Amino acid sequence: MLGRMKRRDAWRKVLEAEVQRWSALSAKELLVQLRDIQVYEVTLDGKPHQVEVELLQDTSEHVQVMVAVDDGSLPASIRPETGMLIRPKAQKGVT
Repeated sequence: MLGRMKRRDAWRKVLEAEVQRWSALSAKELLVQLRDIQVYEVTLDGKPHQVEVELLQDTSEHVQVMVAVDDGSLPASIRPETGMLIRPKAQKGVT
């Protein structure tokens, strides 16, 4: 159980960093970069972690993105750590 908690703690660290990274982008930039699901690997403390970033919604007001992180270990990775971000789109006539 303790090993599983340490693993999830590492996943959360990676998740927080990746959500921050993607949150820095505008709605337009997110739409361009997330035409397809992005899947890549990052390393934390010498251990690889898989990151998946997916566009969930593209409305007239906002885009919603999901970020998921795991380390590929089964069965724990069946339920990755996930986070969401919502980026509002610029409204016409508002400066």
